[in-house]
Amino acid sequence: MAPRAKAREPYRILLPLANPRTARDLVRIGSGVGNGRATEITALGVVEVPEGVSLSEGATQARTARRLLQRVLDFGDEEGVAIRTMVRIGRHAADGVIEAVGEEGANLVIFGWGGPPTPSQAARAEAEAIEARLSGATLASPPVFSETIDAVVRESPCDIAVVKQRGVEKVKSILVPVRGGPHAELAMRLARDLGKRFDSDVAVLHVVPKGIGNRALKREQEALDRFLEDHGGGRRVKGLIREATSVKTAIVREASHHDLVIMGAAAQPSDARPGPDGRYLFGSVPEAVASRAKPTVIVVKTRQALGLATFEQLRAAEGTLAEADAFVERSQSLPTVVDKWFAENTFHASEFKDIGRLVELKEKQNLTVSVGLPALNEEKTIGLVIRRIKSQLMDRYPLIDQMLVIDSDSTDRTAEIATDLGVRVVRHSQILPEMGSYVGKGEALWKSLHELEGDIVAWIDTDISNIQPRFVFGLLGPLLREPRIQYVKGFYQRPLKQGDKLVPEGGGRVTELMARPLINLFFPELSGMIQPLSGEYAGRRSLLESLPFFSGYAVETGLLIDILDAAGLPALGQVDLERRIHRNQALPSLSQMSYVILQAAIRKLEERHRIQLLTEVGHGMKQIHQEGDSFSLVVREIGDQIRPPMQSVPAYQEKRKALKAGR
Repeated sequence: MAPRAKAREPYRILLPLANPRTARDLVRIGSGVGNGRATEITALGVVEVPEGVSLSEGATQARTARRLLQRVLDFGDEEGVAIRTMVRIGRHAADGVIEAVGEEGANLVIFGWGGPPTPSQAARAEAEAIEARLSGATLASPPVFSETIDAVVRESPCDIAVVKQRGVEKVKSILVPVRGGPHAELAMRLARDLGKRFDSDVAVLHVVPKGIGNRALKREQEALDRFLEDHGGGRRVKGLIREATSVKTAIVREASHHDLVIMGAAAQPSDARPGPDGRYLFGSVPEAVASRAKPTVIVVKTRQALGLATFEQLRAAEGTLAEADAFVERSQSLPTVVDKWFAENTFHASEFKDIGRLVELKEKQNLTVSVGLPALNEEKTIGLVIRRIKSQLMDRYPLIDQMLVIDSDSTDRTAEIATDLGVRVVRHSQILPEMGSYVGKGEALWKSLHELEGDIVAWIDTDISNIQPRFVFGLLGPLLREPRIQYVKGFYQRPLKQGDKLVPEGGGRVTELMARPLINLFFPELSGMIQPLSGEYAGRRSLLESLPFFSGYAVETGLLIDILDAAGLPALGQVDLERRIHRNQALPSLSQMSYVILQAAIRKLEERHRIQLLTEVGHGMKQIHQEGDSFSLVVREIGDQIRPPMQSVPAYQEKRKALKAGR
């Protein structure tokens, strides 16, 4: 059998959008320029947070931006192209775009441009310039397109296209003015692709000085013919030579006979407007055509090649490079990193309420989803949890492929109720019997990985009395929409039930009094995690099966720390599930929980720093026992066991092989 040909990487397009409502034409253009490869478009929103304000303040704006970007998905459906959305936080929009280019491995950035400033805007800019000159101050030149577009174009992190939008509903003829060079080749390639996309003719225009003579004109024609032979693709492409005293005027005049103009940046920097750092944009001719021509105009620029610098240039740049390095170091300080993560990776369940869209995302990515319900004597709530999740997310929408109750040897009707509702129940003590069994929630979760088959696994506690489908789709949404996110935690308001009353801020006592202070001190990267001990979370199997699990209360803490070390902070997400009402525990039980979690954190510190902090004394907890007026100390041996990564268990390996073979 011949070896299977390796699939080509998709052509990745980044679409920064200030106003998603204007994205339809940009998506139409992007869907047709894949260079013969499958096209993936990422619609990007950048939230700018001013200096002096914590980046975490951008979280609410990020949520709004993500909601607005969802409208772009409909355009992708219309054009038959895969689109996903992402929002990034930064001080300047250009920085967010450049960061996203690197993160996505984008081949092309497409900007929409509204056109030159209005007369009133131009007059205001001119007045500011005059005032600055009179006061002796310096004022930066006005942007050619916009501050964001200009800054990204000067950096040229990849191929860039700026589109002056005037409609691309019917494109019968495309004009490509060329003057040679790599930018013209890029323009020609896009014209070929869009010519095929719109079933259009392509006219390649070369403007020469008026009166150059027949011999020179013949040479120019031969050069144009060679260009067409090399780059025309032989498909309904013709060449045009025009003599003119003004190149700009000739192109604008010819453009009136076509429906779309695509042209490259000036071949030489001398024809372009330099920025403050000496880097140029597209050149005066493309910029003028984009402003004045009647049809839609796309101006393009390839990624700039860096030339060899002289010794003197390198010496002159040393100071600038040092300043740049210092800026990067400051901007990447831990508080800044955490604030940025908080703003970008904190979601609300309502963002994912379109369950049909989540099902589409799941199916497009060929993923399966399993939900595990750990339970111990939850007969009062298990039925409600199953009915509300199953009816909405399995029966009405096929978002969940498998639901399983992992029972920890309940002595009430928990297992019977679940079975009657059509959900399989398995006792965790009977899973992988050759591995033995421990008491504890972490043990149940670890063993459930052997039984849960999905590519994405979610766990939901079964003592929740106000359970809603959002507890599940809220956790799954970020994993289905954001490829970089590997693990999602839920957070919520946690009222404390005291008799028949609810104290709004009374819950989460271990979290606020022990876990969060501990994390801030020793694992500050996780300090933006609102409820690190929440019992609702979901992750990708490929990550979860590679992690060790604590057997009891410490499982949430251990997973967070290990995921941070294995995948990095950007892999973590958190989602607001609004409010959770559940059974609260008494203080002695919370004290034991705190002790186990503290033990686990210290063990992780020992692993990180290869030091020993726990002693034999640290494995037993003395609790105060009161009986009448007398007090005594009761020593309890408290501590979690550590289970190895599930992928290291032979029986699990065999089962996964069998499942993959049966797919």
